[in-house]
Amino acid sequence: MFSFISGHPEIDSRDRAALVRDYERFRAGLPSDLEAHVREEYQIDLSSEYGGHAIKNPFGKASGQLSLNLSQVRRDCEEQLGFVVLKSIIAEDAAGAQSMSEWAIEETRMVVERITGKDKTEGWTVSWKGRGWYDTFAKYLEFFDDALSTARSASVLVVPSCKYHLPSAAESLWKTGEYEYTTRCLIDVWRRHHADAPMLIEKDFSPTLAGSNRAAQAEMIIEWLTRVTSLIRQGAAPEKVSIGLKVFNAILDDAFQLEMLRAINEKCSGDAVPDFLVYANRLFDPDLEFDGVRGIAYGGPDLSGRNLSVLAQLRLLERQGAIPVCRLPISATGNIVSGRIAAEYLLRGASSFQMHTFFQLPSGEYSMKTGGKTARALLELYFHPDDGLLAWLLHLRRLLDWPVDWNVKQMAEFFMEPANNVWLEHASAVNSEIVLGHSQYRER
Repeated sequence: MFSFISGHPEIDSRDRAALVRDYERFRAGLPSDLEAHVREEYQIDLSSEYGGHAIKNPFGKASGQLSLNLSQVRRDCEEQLGFVVLKSIIAEDAAGAQSMSEWAIEETRMVVERITGKDKTEGWTVSWKGRGWYDTFAKYLEFFDDALSTARSASVLVVPSCKYHLPSAAESLWKTGEYEYTTRCLIDVWRRHHADAPMLIEKDFSPTLAGSNRAAQAEMIIEWLTRVTSLIRQGAAPEKVSIGLKVFNAILDDAFQLEMLRAINEKCSGDAVPDFLVYANRLFDPDLEFDGVRGIAYGGPDLSGRNLSVLAQLRLLERQGAIPVCRLPISATGNIVSGRIAAEYLLRGASSFQMHTFFQLPSGEYSMKTGGKTARALLELYFHPDDGLLAWLLHLRRLLDWPVDWNVKQMAEFFMEPANNVWLEHASAVNSEIVLGHSQYRER
């Protein structure tokens, strides 16, 4: 994987000593006000933005099996996440019909296991049989309401995720009733807690979608990406919504992944333009089996490798003037198991980072031996002296001479700006990485 930040972070001795000290002493528990401590000790402002909404820090919980009940949300608030994306609801119309009902499957079990990437890097992946929310829509709305109440006092953003109807190549019509009914019901709940702000929502393109017949044609995928945002807005009208497209990894090469991003940025106009992107959902292998099911999604080093390579190619083409600049905010996801990898996504323009697998590792994989896995993961993500986000933000600030008062959002915007010429000098390395990525993914 092409990287700006290989080796060790180059920071001054005082900051290095502070990270070593904090990493050791916070094994007993994170400071009660994490953001204030980081601001005072390291002069780093962790605040950022998700979908146009301010967040106190950039790390969040991705939609999935770890965000489907109130106790999980409550623990994440207590342990100082910046935001939580709830388990994906399967959209329905006013009569309760769900065109994507095959995704409303209850999980049976989850298995966390090691996985080796094609570059021999060791990592982790999680397998499970379930997909979207399997209980009633009424129960989801109740959960959404309770989660918003719980998170408010902790200043944690809670966001719903939804899988709406996507027509197959054999279908000619979109089931707009699902878009209207589901979106309006979610907004009704949101308004009880946010009187003025537009509701944020992730449109979930599930990784398992990549293995379905619906995603068999590239043209159909492009139509989905360029139509769904306007349908959600129309369903919400006259209310306003802030829509993020959670892009999936198709079973096609990296060139098509780039085409997907370009289609969103270049072919969408007016109400069809999303407010932000979530990039990118897990990979899918049609030949892997789990619990008797053939074809499962997986993560690990190949996921972050592909995501980062595609985003690097996007940024390079922008800097070369070959394509229009994509200025849509990005919430990164995909094998974020260290602050170093989060910083790699930041370098490609991501202003927030959402995870799932890293909150599920065996307890022995974290240096913190007390508390929940959210806190244990955050200690590694922030304070690890070599692989933590703070070390690499200090490194980048020193290297690029950033103002000391910049927050994470401003850092991400720096890397989006073509005038800063961050990518041009690395053109040959990025192009070599993309060529390698094409061949490696086809081999799967």
